[in-house]
Amino acid sequence: MRILFFIFAYFVILASVIPFIPSSYWLIKAFEFPRYQLVFIGFIAFILLMFIYFKGDTHSSIVAILLFIATGYQLARIYPYTFLAKKQVLESKNFTEETSLSLMIANVYMDNTNSKKFLEIVNQTNPDMILAEETNAWWADQLDVLKNNYEYTVLVPLENTYGILLYSKLELINPEVKYLVENDVPSIHSLVKLKSGDTVEMHFVHPRPPAPQENEESDERDAELLLVGKKVRNSEYPVIVAGDLNDVAWSSTTRLFQKVSGLLDPRIGRGFYNTFHADYYLMRWPLDYVFHSNHFKLVKLERLPHFDSDHFPVFIKLNLEKEAQKIQEKPVANGEDIEEANEKIQEGKENVIEGK
Repeated sequence: MRILFFIFAYFVILASVIPFIPSSYWLIKAFEFPRYQLVFIGFIAFILLMFIYFKGDTHSSIVAILLFIATGYQLARIYPYTFLAKKQVLESKNFTEETSLSLMIANVYMDNTNSKKFLEIVNQTNPDMILAEETNAWWADQLDVLKNNYEYTVLVPLENTYGILLYSKLELINPEVKYLVENDVPSIHSLVKLKSGDTVEMHFVHPRPPAPQENEESDERDAELLLVGKKVRNSEYPVIVAGDLNDVAWSSTTRLFQKVSGLLDPRIGRGFYNTFHADYYLMRWPLDYVFHSNHFKLVKLERLPHFDSDHFPVFIKLNLEKEAQKIQEKPVANGEDIEEANEKIQEGKENVIEGK
């Protein structure tokens, strides 16, 4: 048991060091995901070490110090996404239907056939907009009934798990489908007119993740996120960016995206809102997001019921408020952040050209 204990202790320490390796290889990036799991394992291991396995020798002392540092570091990275942290987005106290916008986002899992449950969730939440990702022709056909209530649509069904369908009750102005980095991974970009007449700039993305069967490196994913971040940085409109980003909130890339874009994350100060993997309780992370500019306050944020996908859907309702900008501080990028973002964008584009 003592040997097994030290294996777990070494794992927490090593897993905390690996993300510092300057590499975009998928196996390195994977260690940015299970931070709160590592906090749990590290805390238990530290308690066991102090009360059972500590022998007062040099080895035990070094392991205790390293384990304490590693667990503390992991806790610091996830702390902003606990209810103990300060909320980055304030709650709206006086929202109206004219100035608000509600959105449901869901990665449906292409092989999932439970469209009936999905439509039941839509009917229960009644969002202004629906974003369905990983959608093929079958899913597009099953969701065709939504057109009865959702006048505006942008439909890009694909059989490669990167199909994307957008349904909206609100008017879409000049919607575009773009392939920002990879020619088989679409994203949707549009202006949206609220009932109040205000215009909002919206971007819906689903970049390919770093994984053995996808991309061996994270460069393409990082490039797509940061391209969108740079585009919205100086937008004249309030901005929303949503979708399955295939990255965790506390990763170096997502944090850089927030700095470059200046967008807020309503999860900060509220919780993880883990959306993947829906079938494995102990192996879940937040992958599906709605980032927005500081023009909005939060009315409601909710993880919705399981409908046999490997992702939980998410519902959010935001309210556009004039004074919100004055009291909600947005992330700010410095020169080094911009330079890093430009380098990552260039690396992602070069990978595509070289066929990596």
